[in-house]
Amino acid sequence: MSTAAPRTAGPDHLWSVDEHLDDILATVRPLEPIELHLLDAQGCVLVEDITVPVSLPPFDNSSMDGYAVRVADVAGASEQYPAALEVVGDVAAGQADLLHVGPGQAARIMTGAPLPPGAETVVPVEWTDGGLGEGPVTGMRAGSLDPEGATGQVRVHRPAEARAHVRAKGSDVKAGDRALAAGTVLGPPQISLLAAIGRGTVRVRPRPRVVVLSTGSELVQPDEELRSGQIYDSNSFALTAAARDAGAIAYRVGAVADDATTLRDTIEDQLVRADLMVTTGGVSVGAYDVVKEALSYAADEDEPGSGVEFRKLAMQPGKPQGFGSIGPDHTPLLALPGNPVSSYVSFELFVRPAIRTLMGLTDVHRPRARAKLTADRPLTSPRGRRQFLRARYTDGTVTPVGGAGSHLVAALAQADALIVVPEDAESVAPGTEVEVVLLG
Repeated sequence: MSTAAPRTAGPDHLWSVDEHLDDILATVRPLEPIELHLLDAQGCVLVEDITVPVSLPPFDNSSMDGYAVRVADVAGASEQYPAALEVVGDVAAGQADLLHVGPGQAARIMTGAPLPPGAETVVPVEWTDGGLGEGPVTGMRAGSLDPEGATGQVRVHRPAEARAHVRAKGSDVKAGDRALAAGTVLGPPQISLLAAIGRGTVRVRPRPRVVVLSTGSELVQPDEELRSGQIYDSNSFALTAAARDAGAIAYRVGAVADDATTLRDTIEDQLVRADLMVTTGGVSVGAYDVVKEALSYAADEDEPGSGVEFRKLAMQPGKPQGFGSIGPDHTPLLALPGNPVSSYVSFELFVRPAIRTLMGLTDVHRPRARAKLTADRPLTSPRGRRQFLRARYTDGTVTPVGGAGSHLVAALAQADALIVVPEDAESVAPGTEVEVVLLG
């Protein structure tokens, strides 16, 4: 996979949120297109327009079980004076050899069956006696069709307009129409359409493979017993789920202890199945920040241009960040903070757009809106940092949930939006219109 080289800056440079994001999006490249079978292409992005080779439906067909007739033969038909027609045979779905319907005749027709030559309209079986009138008809009753029934006579109790209950050839799409445009994400309806027009494979950009791993000797897997000083690893689960929600094929790696050699070996082992690596934890200035120790940006004789630069961003939460590329294929790696809220906010702002870029999408960001702030007191924010606060968004209003602490997971589970407080604001009063990132 090809990536451009990320920018570098001095250790004291304070990156803005926009600078860091722009650097990521300028570095990450969409994955190369491949040909996939339809079900394997679900969730992928088309790289070419799809033209309809055959009209849908490919022939005029009946939308009802009933009788194919001529309009003139049922004109004026009523319960008191039904039109009596000769039944000349059956027309079933998939039938190739069609009988001809002449004056005074009718053909029993099944839903989806082609309209036979000579017929102009279809009367539902409920508008008839089901073929129980005079004549050698057997096996029919009103409200149903028996495909094994013999020819005979049917009485029609209502008139029908021309082409009533007929699905016209090409009424869905016509041959030569554009069925799907390049850039379309393939969901179930799109896959259905591709199959309906006879496409068994399609050229797409594959869903990116994202490997997520967390670091920290204090981390324990859920369902295991906690000992003194330990916590459960939630970040790797949250970020793996978030990567899948963004459209990726995501793999979660168990938490790695605070050992630089073990971490680097684990990452190198995972590169074979990664289009993007995401780590969480170990990126600040502590003595045990092993991600920085293992991956700090440095020239590598075997892998020129690779390495990860660790940065300080003018944001809260999520000030410490890392970004770069590793391995012989220059696989992009984003190193996120270890606090749960910091890592999740960082994912939404930086990793999700990177995943969507790898997919080949043009709109890679969460939608944003303007909303009126409802709160008991003014919001405070450190000057010079862009703050992102968890919130609930409802009908043009937004309400903060939980405090500003980057460890408050319970409040994060209640949030469906992030309030954006700009760098130059130290306080935001209730009733103020604010920018909101919509997470739902």
